[in-house]
Amino acid sequence: MKILVLNCGSSSLKFQLIESETSERLIKGNFERIGGMKSTLRINVRGNKEQIAHIARDFDEAIEFVLEVLLKPEYNLIKSLDEIQAVGHRIVHGGEMFSQSVLIDEKVIKEIEKCIDLAPLHNPAGVAGIRAAQKVLPNVPMVVVFDTAFHQTMPPKAYIYQIPYRYYTSYKIRKYGFHGTSHKYVSERVAELMGNPEHLKVVNCHLGQGASICAIEDGKSIDTSMGLTPLSGIPMATRSGDIDPAIIPYIMKKDNLQPEDVEEILNKQSGAWGVSGVSTDYRDIEDGYNMNDPRSVLTLDSQAYKVAQYIGQYMISLGGVDAITFTGGVGENGMETRERICKYLEPFGAKIDLELNNVKGKERKISTEDSKIQIYIIPTNEELMIARETAELIKNMK
Repeated sequence: MKILVLNCGSSSLKFQLIESETSERLIKGNFERIGGMKSTLRINVRGNKEQIAHIARDFDEAIEFVLEVLLKPEYNLIKSLDEIQAVGHRIVHGGEMFSQSVLIDEKVIKEIEKCIDLAPLHNPAGVAGIRAAQKVLPNVPMVVVFDTAFHQTMPPKAYIYQIPYRYYTSYKIRKYGFHGTSHKYVSERVAELMGNPEHLKVVNCHLGQGASICAIEDGKSIDTSMGLTPLSGIPMATRSGDIDPAIIPYIMKKDNLQPEDVEEILNKQSGAWGVSGVSTDYRDIEDGYNMNDPRSVLTLDSQAYKVAQYIGQYMISLGGVDAITFTGGVGENGMETRERICKYLEPFGAKIDLELNNVKGKERKISTEDSKIQIYIIPTNEELMIARETAELIKNMK
């Protein structure tokens, strides 16, 4: 079954065409700057990369052009749109309504729109992508996979905030968590690598520009570091992570700021960029660290410390841990980051093998033979997870 996976951002469209039976990725692409005069489509067809300049004023035009690309004879992907048997859409926020992936109908779209207040940058784009895909593929079944759905297994003691309860009942203010598709994929993959034990406690570290930690017991999310929004938890490339809430009114008074100014500071001017002043790219900050730049050293040491603290918290949440996994751009490629984090975990019996850890982007066990906790690098594959869940729902329709 050929499944088209779509991931719509505010001005971008990432996509993949996946053969679900073999898990083969036939093509992946990223349509950037949609709505501007310099929109560009970058594609990778079976390892061959290409860049195509094409103006797309909206998601309708972007998806129409993507389908034209899929039909090009030189790529040998599909000869007809009829070969696309399903479409899987990634939606960031499903609120409390969705605890699993669902087939898309008008009711589902309306529920996604109700969550726009919780994800104002992401959900409108997701809905626009669904509408656009329905126009050009009107008879193709479509599925939505939510970033938040995996975390709906969290118990109330994990997701409730200790603020007046009416904010939960009236506005659904609670912890939701994100990166759910990635956390789910990694938890399933590490279980396979460990022989699918009956019980398994995993702490997964999805580290990248955005980053979150998740406590997973027997394939279910027990707790996670991101909250109502993706801002909370560990520090990220430009996001602050957890801070003292009193900082917000304090800096508003000091600098005469409006709420939107503070949102901009905490989401786009903080984290690694805010502390280091070097870059939003962790590779650049790592270079600064190796040259003993004080703020680069502070940035990465602080990051490792806080990630390790969250892992420690989740050892308590899980009542122990069998495996720690690293994924995401930094988690998969940042050997120095993994080493810094794991040094804090040695007293708990988690020992990293420095030679095995000397690798980027490869699936590998990197703990020593005598480590009490197994440690793995597992490259995430959110698109494959979306394709699998889409295929499963489509099969159940028949």
